[in-house]
Amino acid sequence: MDYVMNCKICKAEVKKAFRAKVLHKHDVQYFTCTNCGFYQTEKPYWLPEAYSNAITSLDIGLLYRNELFKPIVASMIRSFFDSKARFIDYGGGYGVLVRMLRDIGFDFYRHDTYCDNIFAKNFDVNDLSINQRFEVLTAFEVFEHLENPMQEVEKMLVFSDNILFSTELVPTNQSINPNTWWYLAPETGQHIAFYTKASLQKMADYFSMNFYTNGSTLHLLTRKKISPLLFRLLCYHKISLLVKGITSGKSLLQTDFLNIKHKLNLENHL
Repeated sequence: MDYVMNCKICKAEVKKAFRAKVLHKHDVQYFTCTNCGFYQTEKPYWLPEAYSNAITSLDIGLLYRNELFKPIVASMIRSFFDSKARFIDYGGGYGVLVRMLRDIGFDFYRHDTYCDNIFAKNFDVNDLSINQRFEVLTAFEVFEHLENPMQEVEKMLVFSDNILFSTELVPTNQSINPNTWWYLAPETGQHIAFYTKASLQKMADYFSMNFYTNGSTLHLLTRKKISPLLFRLLCYHKISLLVKGITSGKSLLQTDFLNIKHKLNLENHL
């Protein structure tokens, strides 16, 4: 079947790039934008099947990733934003990162419409109709899952003008296919959008935002102007650990425990 498609980022023409077996059985066409280099699949009809489990069995790096990002988020917030404000983790999964960041003093909340909240119960924000604003929105390993990235970023901007996120940029030194780039992950069926630096810059321009990147994994869309060099430095885990250690805050663990305990006591007396 021939598909008439345009780039989901910049609306330019796309061309066929390669095919891959998604979920080991669906023969899927991948396209690349002739303008910004963004890669996308054909219409992802297999997503209900792919999300029968929100966290796939291949995502064995979930805990490692959150441990890695914890000091980076902390150092970014303390360097560029109001550390006393509220924050939200978009696509927050089991709530691991939210709990970790609350444990080191950041008032973080979670938004995820697909995954059960295990570790950050009582800190969900899922109603977009409620006008709640947050200083920073984090979205780690979310963008590659987005069927309509521009619409989803518009939803994120309801929460915050500052979006700190991770997604692997498309390699520039090799041809892309499932044999050369692990991040395509057709086995899971959940990765359907793949970004270049140019495509993320197009996204930033569309929303009138500034774009900062470490050139590989970590990126920031923001209304603020910050130091690109400092941003790249803070993306290094060891440097972020140093900054977090110097400016560590008071844990919310005890406060959260007492507040949740009080809430449970009230519910049981109704």
